[in-house]
Amino acid sequence: MKKAGIGLIIMIVVGAGVFFGAQYFTKTGLFKIPGVVSYDENLPEEVFSKLRGIFNDEIKLESDVIVGVVDYLEKPELSAGEFLYDIYVPVTDFYSTETDIEIERPEELFTNCLECPYKTIKISDLDFSKKLLSINNKYYLDEFDSGAVFRVIKFESDKYEEEIKPLIGETFVKTFPSKDSVLTFAQTGVTALSRGMNAKMRQVGNGAYFAEKIAPFLSSFDLTHTSNESSFTDFASSSNICSDKRFIDTLTAIGLDIVELGGNHNRDCGIQAALDSLEMYRERGISIVGGGASATEAAKPLLINQKGSGITFLAYNQSTGGATYNDTPGANQYYEENAVAEITAAKERGDFVIVDIQYYECNAYASTYEDPICDYPQNVPGDEIGFFRHLIDLGADLVVGVSAHQPQTFELYGNGAIYYGLGNLFFDQVWWPGTTRSLVLGHYFYNGKLLQTKITPTVYDSALQVQVMDEETAKWFLNRLAEARP
Repeated sequence: MKKAGIGLIIMIVVGAGVFFGAQYFTKTGLFKIPGVVSYDENLPEEVFSKLRGIFNDEIKLESDVIVGVVDYLEKPELSAGEFLYDIYVPVTDFYSTETDIEIERPEELFTNCLECPYKTIKISDLDFSKKLLSINNKYYLDEFDSGAVFRVIKFESDKYEEEIKPLIGETFVKTFPSKDSVLTFAQTGVTALSRGMNAKMRQVGNGAYFAEKIAPFLSSFDLTHTSNESSFTDFASSSNICSDKRFIDTLTAIGLDIVELGGNHNRDCGIQAALDSLEMYRERGISIVGGGASATEAAKPLLINQKGSGITFLAYNQSTGGATYNDTPGANQYYEENAVAEITAAKERGDFVIVDIQYYECNAYASTYEDPICDYPQNVPGDEIGFFRHLIDLGADLVVGVSAHQPQTFELYGNGAIYYGLGNLFFDQVWWPGTTRSLVLGHYFYNGKLLQTKITPTVYDSALQVQVMDEETAKWFLNRLAEARP
C-alpha cells in the first residue's frame, strides 16, 4: 500500500510538472504573458492620450495589439479596425491668388517649409478667413475623397472583434464634411437679359444659348443665385432693359434657384411685366428675394434651411431707384431700422446672415482699355466702404454688392467678409473690358458654418456667351482686385 501511495504521488508530481511545464514553455495558462500594446511613434499626442486611458494597467489582453497611423492622398476604403481620424488641408492667405499645390506623398504636406505659400490645418479649423488650396488640382470641398491628406488610425490584433472593438467603442469614430452635408451656394452678380441680348435672341432663338458654356459650372451647386434687373415681356427690344420671355430658359439652364429683384430696372417694362415675371419665377420653383409685388412682399427675408445649415438672405435697394413703397411691384428699399431688426432676428435664430446691397454704381465705363478705377470702392458715389462695413458691425456675416456692372475689390472685415461688387454675369456691355467680367462666389456651408468662399471669375465676348475665365487671366485679375482693397 505504501509503495502504491508513493507511486501515485510521483505520478501526480510528474503530471503536474508536465502540465505546468507545457504552460511555461508555451506561455499559456498560469504563465501566460498579457497581450502587449505597441504604438506607432507617429501617432498624434492626442491619440496617445486616449489610448493610454483605454489600455491602462487594469486591462489584461489575450492578444498583442499594434496601433498605427497611415496617411493617404485619396480617401481609403476602411477595413475592420481602421478609422478615419482626421483630414488635413493646405490653406493660404485670404487674398492670395495661389490655388493649388503639388505633392507626391502625404508626408510632404507636413514638411516644415519657410518658403511654402501655405500651411496645413485640420479640416475642422477651416473657415472663410483662410483660402483653401487644392492638392494636385483636386479641391477637397468639391471632391471629398481627394484634395486633402486623410489620416487613418489602425488597430491590428488577432482578437480585434472580441477584445479591442468593445474597449474603443466609438472613441475614434468621427464625422467629416461630405457631399451630403455640405451646402454649396453660387452667388452671382448683375443679370440684365436685355438690349443687345434681345437682338442676339432673335438670331439664335434659344435662351439656353447664352448659358451654354457656364451652365455646367453654375448648375452644379445646390443653390444658384443671380440678381436679375429686367422683367419679361413681349415688348422687349434692342434698346430697352426688358427681356424676351425666352430668356427664362437662360436662367433655368444655369439651375437658378434664387432670383434677386433689388435692381432699378424691373419696372422699366411696366407693372404688368413685373407681375408676370414674378409668376414665371414661382411657376418654376425659383425663390425670390429683394423684390415683390408690394413693399411688404419685397421686404420678406429668404430663409434657407438645407443640409443642416440655416441662412437668412436679405437684399436691399439702398440707392439705385426702382424701390416699391406701396402695393406696386418693385425692389426692397433699405431702411436702417428694418435691417437692424432683421439681422438681429436672424442671429437669434442662429442663422448665417447674407446681406446683398444695390448701391450706387461706378460709371467709369467709357474706355476700351483696362481702367481699374472701378476696382476701388472709394471711387463709387457715397461712402460705400463705410456703409458695407456698417452692415457687418450690425451682425451680418457676409455683405455683397450686386449693382456694380464690373467687379470690385473684396476684404475681410470684423467677423465677416465684404465683396463690394460682382460685375455682369449676363448683359450686352461688350465695349469695355471691365463690364464683360463677373465674380461668382461659391460658398460652402457645413453645419451652419461658412467653410469657404471660392471666387471664380467669368467673362463674355461679342457672342454674349458667358464662360469661366482662363486660369492665367483669372490670377491676374483677382490679384488686381485684391490689391485695390481698402
